[in-house]
Amino acid sequence: MQKYFVSPPKDCRITPVLRYDMRMNVSDEDLALAAAGGDGAAYQLLLTRVYDRLFGLCFRLTGSRTEAEDLTQDICLALPGKLSGYRAQAKVTTWLYRVAVNAATDRRRRKASYTRATQGWGAWEVDRVQTAQEATAGARWLYRTMALLPTHLHDTLALVLDDVTHAEAAEILGVSEGTISWRVAEAKKKLREIKEREDA
Repeated sequence: MQKYFVSPPKDCRITPVLRYDMRMNVSDEDLALAAAGGDGAAYQLLLTRVYDRLFGLCFRLTGSRTEAEDLTQDICLALPGKLSGYRAQAKVTTWLYRVAVNAATDRRRRKASYTRATQGWGAWEVDRVQTAQEATAGARWLYRTMALLPTHLHDTLALVLDDVTHAEAAEILGVSEGTISWRVAEAKKKLREIKEREDA
């Protein structure tokens, strides 16, 4: 079995990662540093590890499978360049979620069609039919209703639903942990109000 060392970026103070044909258990952080240094195999393995979670977050951020696929692909295409800024001061997933939230925000700004609440739910209905077998009625309601929330509440709730801690969400969104807790409580309150109006 061939073994070789992957050198991290020159400005990084981490020991080289020893890999055994990409089967050795290497941390995501070490893979990110190796990928930032130009190791294509490390990049592929890192992407394999994080892709499903990244897509899940993108789906929660956009509310649409098609938009989530597009957003995930945009992020994957930009990731090699963005990895040069990764310094292992945060977990890779925390850093990647920050990249995803920023990309979703940029995408919303570019796409006037994002405002579903005023434009109808045609695209959502098509997507709902495609994913009906994958999600429960409650989850479908949640994703649909989350799109009605203000962006700051929507994005916070999307992260928390992806099992991101309040501390990690605060780091990703650049706000205090207390603000995250308030946003989650406010989002739940608004979702309850919507549900009560629908049930009335």
